[in-house]
Amino acid sequence: MLNQEENLKPRDIYLKKLIAFQDKEPVKVITGIRRCGKSKLLLLMQKHLLDSGIDKRQILAMNFESLEYANMDYLSFYSYVKEHIVPGKRMYLFFDELQRIDRWEEAVNSFRVDFDCDVYITGSNAYLLSSEYATYLSGRYVEIKVYPLSFKEFISFHDYRCEKYTAPGGEQKIRVKASNGEIVTLADLFDAYMRFGGFPGIADVGLVLDSAMTLLDGVYLTVVVRDILERERRREQRQITDAELLKKIVLFLADNVGNNTSLNSVSNTLVSEKMLENRSIKGKPAVQTIAAYVRALLESYLFYDVKRFDVKGKEYLRTLGKYYIVDIGMRNYLLGFRNRDVGHALENVVYLELLRRGYDVAVGKIDNTEVDFIAANANEKKYIQVTESMLSEDVAARELAPLKKIKDNYPKQILSLYPGMKSSYDGIRSDSLIDWLLSD
Repeated sequence: MLNQEENLKPRDIYLKKLIAFQDKEPVKVITGIRRCGKSKLLLLMQKHLLDSGIDKRQILAMNFESLEYANMDYLSFYSYVKEHIVPGKRMYLFFDELQRIDRWEEAVNSFRVDFDCDVYITGSNAYLLSSEYATYLSGRYVEIKVYPLSFKEFISFHDYRCEKYTAPGGEQKIRVKASNGEIVTLADLFDAYMRFGGFPGIADVGLVLDSAMTLLDGVYLTVVVRDILERERRREQRQITDAELLKKIVLFLADNVGNNTSLNSVSNTLVSEKMLENRSIKGKPAVQTIAAYVRALLESYLFYDVKRFDVKGKEYLRTLGKYYIVDIGMRNYLLGFRNRDVGHALENVVYLELLRRGYDVAVGKIDNTEVDFIAANANEKKYIQVTESMLSEDVAARELAPLKKIKDNYPKQILSLYPGMKSSYDGIRSDSLIDWLLSD
């Protein structure tokens, strides 16, 4: 239950979605990687309910990470909730990390049938939304996907605020003030974001390298050990048994964000670079083994896969998609800090921001060239290129070339840290990546 003294930072983009579905039939399923803010989002929703006049007795919150519920099965779970129902009142049920209860979906379905209730649950693994769950709730749930902090949220969580001002030449610009009144540049804050990433807990420990790396180490180990290795043992799948192989695949995918990647290339590279022992008669891990490990990483929300879309053929391609990591700070934790590969790191940030904004994202193929992202939702579609700088004519020509080949009338945009003076190239927008991240 919400502690009234708890200091909660706003996550309005997600809270508004929950409020929109309040008191409606669908179960609200909040998903995302460990420590991305799902539990705090539940608390924010509880605060909203209390502020709107709901009696605290109507709110029941259970966190299944607590030892208090360690021995609970789905039947005792049902009994516990039943005992706390207030007769004649609508109940608001909040269940955190519910995937730790086997057959939990049967209990949740019974709550819907037996009680007047509004249900909110979180989970740190996509297995939560497995076919079994879909069978029991059959379209009666809505998924709210939560990600680590956006750059805009990062600024707020670290107690900075943006304010507009007019430069001497009349141009409208943005500057940033710290809580102590100190003025910093957006570029400096973005450097910090690219270094430390967006896990909310880093705001608690501060932008101190050792503390941040300790926090990220805890997140990573929890994801790998608890959400992958232990879960596989509980499911008795016995596919993900080699912790060392799992780590090597994590490092490979982290090192290759934004590169066209196949499961065969993962296996071949791990063997050729002697990152692991030969594990089969053919001298490399079986592709189906690699596939199982990669699937587990996707289910834990540590990585996301992006399919390629043939713009001319108007169809998705089966080969050479891309992978992006959930947080750029996590990538730095895994690989160490380095200045190379800036372009792909920026792509990673843009990809996650597009997901936050509700777009479906694909990589675009047109002839022998590639568009970084095709972003689409119910209302719009756009093509986006990401690069570090548009100051070089050669780089500008390279980034513009695939967009110029696309003959439809959907918006086309290049995002870069250094866009130069030109804001448009024959209708293709050239915008500041930082300004775009701060836009609504």
